[in-house]
Amino acid sequence: MEPHIIGEVMTSEVVLAHRTTPFQELVGLLDRHRISGLPVVDHDDKVLGVVSGTDLARGGNGTLTAGDLMSTPAVTVHPEQAVSDAARVMERHGIERLPVVDEEDRLVGIATRRDLLRVFARTDATIRREVVDGIVVGVLGLPPESVDVTVRDGMVTLTGRVPRSCEMAPAVRSAWKIEGVVGVVNGLTYEVDDTGVRES
Repeated sequence: MEPHIIGEVMTSEVVLAHRTTPFQELVGLLDRHRISGLPVVDHDDKVLGVVSGTDLARGGNGTLTAGDLMSTPAVTVHPEQAVSDAARVMERHGIERLPVVDEEDRLVGIATRRDLLRVFARTDATIRREVVDGIVVGVLGLPPESVDVTVRDGMVTLTGRVPRSCEMAPAVRSAWKIEGVVGVVNGLTYEVDDTGVRES
């Protein structure tokens, strides 16, 4: 199955602000639209930064504008990027929404964590089964119970022993490629260190 791309799940109607948007108006926008943040754009719709509720709480000053409060540079994605890549970006930066920009950095949409999770309507149990069948048995050629696989909110943790050290990297790489996986924690150990003998 082809991985979904951001362009298929993003919202095109974006609530946004400009550098000069005043503090009170920003508070009103977040409150009225029930959102946790919004992108700040210039006159050409290029994304300058993002203002979140946290930024407003920290600022706490009615005289400030979006330009004073925004976090820069904004973390953005492109419409043709895979949903799984965007989910990892959100996880890494601890953010809930990503402005979607074209090749000239102009705002074309917004993708939220909820948008991405809808695509992944894949349960942790489904992902775990795919990791066990496809990687523990398929890639490593081991009995299913020889590696402990836990999945929580798309985060995969692998623990256990593999016969050779060169087998760890391909196993972790393969886990990253499974749709719905947002992160992989490698807790694997090995019985024989053969990295000097054979490159992974």
